Amino acid sequence: MSRAFDLGQWGEDLAADHLAANGHMVMDRNYRFEKAEIDLVCFEPNADNSGGELVFVEVKTRRGADWGTPEESVTPAQKQRIMRAAEAFMYERKLDGSPCRFDVIAIERGEGEAFELRHHRHAFGYFF
Repeated sequence: MSRAFDLGQWGEDLAADHLAANGHMVMDRNYRFEKAEIDLVCFEPNADNSGGELVFVEVKTRRGADWGTPEESVTPAQKQRIMRAAEAFMYERKLDGSPCRFDVIAIERGEGEAFELRHHRHAFGYFF
């Protein structure tokens, strides 16, 4: 297993734990459609449990900011692929028209166990 994969997997695990601790239910991980992958697909219920929304999450993990912040590495082309994959996910699961949003979780890993996690809600895309 490559070092980059280990860092990416660590970041996705950390992001999934963060989301679960904040009331999200993780529905799928590494959902693939054509050339796109959605790292995490979650459901966030409304506070009064009257419904909720699907949350498609892109996780970016870096060991430093030499190449910019993790958030900055989400390109316009990648956003388009993620949105197409989200449409496929909703179609396959008969969730067309469900409220949804696209979040980015950026993680910068420091020395040892230190890290900084930033959760950007409604980071890009269209919203129902």
